[in-house]
Amino acid sequence: MAALAALAKKVWSARRLLVLLLTPLALLPVVFALPPKEGRCLLVILLMAVYWCTEALPLSVTALLPIVLFPFLGILPSSTVCAQYFLDTNFLFLSGLIMASAIEEWNLHRRIALQVLTLVGVEPARLILGMMVTTSFLSMWLSNTASTAMMLPIANAILKSLFDQEAQKDLSWEGDENTAALRRNGLHTVPTEMRFLASTEEGHPEEVEAPLDLPADSKKEEEYRRNIWKGFLISIPYSASIGGTATLTGTAPNLILLGQLKSFFPQCDVVNFGSWFIFALPLMLLFLLVGWLWISFLYGGLSLRGWRKKKSELRADAEDKARAVIREEFQNLGPIKFAEQAVFVLFCAFAILLFFRDPKFIPGWASLFTPGFVSDAVTGVAIVIILFFFPSQRPSLKWWFDLKAPNTDTEPLLTWKKAQDTVPWNIILLLGGGFAMAKGCEESGLSAWIGGQLHPLESVPPVLAVLLITVVVAFFTEFASNTATIIIFLPVLAELAIRLRVHPLYLMIPATVGCSYAFMLPVSTPPNSIAFASGHLLVKDMARTGLLMNVMGVLLLSVAMNTWAQSIFQLGTFPDWANAHSANISELPLNLTNSTFRTL
Repeated sequence: MAALAALAKKVWSARRLLVLLLTPLALLPVVFALPPKEGRCLLVILLMAVYWCTEALPLSVTALLPIVLFPFLGILPSSTVCAQYFLDTNFLFLSGLIMASAIEEWNLHRRIALQVLTLVGVEPARLILGMMVTTSFLSMWLSNTASTAMMLPIANAILKSLFDQEAQKDLSWEGDENTAALRRNGLHTVPTEMRFLASTEEGHPEEVEAPLDLPADSKKEEEYRRNIWKGFLISIPYSASIGGTATLTGTAPNLILLGQLKSFFPQCDVVNFGSWFIFALPLMLLFLLVGWLWISFLYGGLSLRGWRKKKSELRADAEDKARAVIREEFQNLGPIKFAEQAVFVLFCAFAILLFFRDPKFIPGWASLFTPGFVSDAVTGVAIVIILFFFPSQRPSLKWWFDLKAPNTDTEPLLTWKKAQDTVPWNIILLLGGGFAMAKGCEESGLSAWIGGQLHPLESVPPVLAVLLITVVVAFFTEFASNTATIIIFLPVLAELAIRLRVHPLYLMIPATVGCSYAFMLPVSTPPNSIAFASGHLLVKDMARTGLLMNVMGVLLLSVAMNTWAQSIFQLGTFPDWANAHSANISELPLNLTNSTFRTL
């Protein structure tokens, strides 16, 4: 098996090199099939899409291609392209990442997690609920990958206490697997099945069925234990993906939507942190509830008869041990420190100020300043700057008046070296690449050309269009990076909305949220990969559970877009800022329009 896995790695590496070299040649006919400038822009976009989906280059390196190709191909000047990599949207995301670093630095996330688990109880279904609630809350503010990596050790400690040591698998190798999964950005370079076979060949325990000669009760207990392991491990990455959709800073696709809206529709001010939170939080809570019911039904022993069934002494004893482990872990944190309190206060200020900057239903505090000057990025950066000078120890007034006191520097809540080491800077480049791509589509006329090709879709009812878009994006993102997926789809959907004469957000929001609903495969998201790396999950487990999760997510999102989202974003009208964009497209030079239609 080890030789087979090594061969698979070599084949995969050779395939990446072939993709890297042959893709530009294969896409050259695109240049001649379209008007010159639009064809060159489409060539760059398709090249980036192929590289993103196959990871022939690292995702963040592929995002740098517009800086080289757009100026060389005469699509955009270098000054315009480079400016897209540091828009205010990037700084909003950066402020969220820095705040997450401070939370991790002082273990505030661990205290919150253990406190929630203490409150929900230790029955398996309740523990799964506690894990999902905690992970989704953390994922609203931290990255989905970091939230998953934080929660898995807590889940492992609880699971070890629930079951006897003889019935458990050795988890000592999980830390190395999780670290390796965190270092890989995006998709794995080795096919999932081969990676699983390789891990079992190297001595990692493979999931086995209960021996046939065991008594019936032992078989049931073994199956029960196995299902609880699966339920815990699968609930954490799923809830991380769901929780990240609730805030603009929770996941990169949300911010890409905001940035591309500003690029395509500069006058659009409907989407900000507050309006998105009002829309996405109820959707997240609903999805979290039905997701918990489904996972608990499959793995947590949740059933109508289960509520009336008396627990065995063995399970009652295991739950007592789990309760003791949670209590012990919480006590090991010690009393809450001054630094934790300070970070928590600043975190609350961060969330509250972002929400009330311009919540739409009431005048926000930004109305006190010059209109258009104060954005969400200003708010976020203002708060995180405080982290770098606010002391981590309680300040003493005596020190100021005692001239003999030693003049020692007080460590701040967050040092720049810590932020430099923990913030995933590659995501900033990935966001910038998406914004540069959107700018190239707009300036080259490719957006107008795409709009001209979408006229057959004008007869599709908008409600059906939302459903179809969500299904297509959710399917596509199972095999490709969420960020790459939304970068590719949003420009097309913006033009489709103009062609259908519907509110652009009516099509763009479902695609943005839907690309986070990737539950079926280990390679779909980094959180899925981390959970799968534990060795307790098989591909069929994730496919069986994730299929219904995808269906429920698509249906709930469709309901949200046709109910409360209508009033939050005024989706029932075709806005003036979209009319202005439509007028700009219709004012293209006549010779460009004629040459476009001659290519059809």
